[in-house]
Amino acid sequence: MPRPRRCRRISNKPDITYFKPAGIPIRELKENKISLVELEAIRLKDVLELDQKDCAEKMNISQPTFHRLIIEARKKIADALVNGKAIKLEDKKDYIFSK
Repeated sequence: MPRPRRCRRISNKPDITYFKPAGIPIRELKENKISLVELEAIRLKDVLELDQKDCAEKMNISQPTFHRLIIEARKKIADALVNGKAIKLEDKKDYIFSK
């Protein structure tokens, strides 16, 4: 039986849910979906410049889990930037909102 999943915490829920390249209609774009948990990992590590241990503690997850989240999120963002894809922020309800 697998271990129960720990509830992840985010403290910033954005009002904006979609980013796309300028001048290209949405219907012509492929999109990458990024969960709010992945976005929180990007915010903590890349915007606030916290170390991985502190980021993992703030999100109530292990360091290896945080590392997997940040790698996956960066990969999706890089793919969107390099290949001209849209980024859709997906609310999967797999988190607890806390300040």
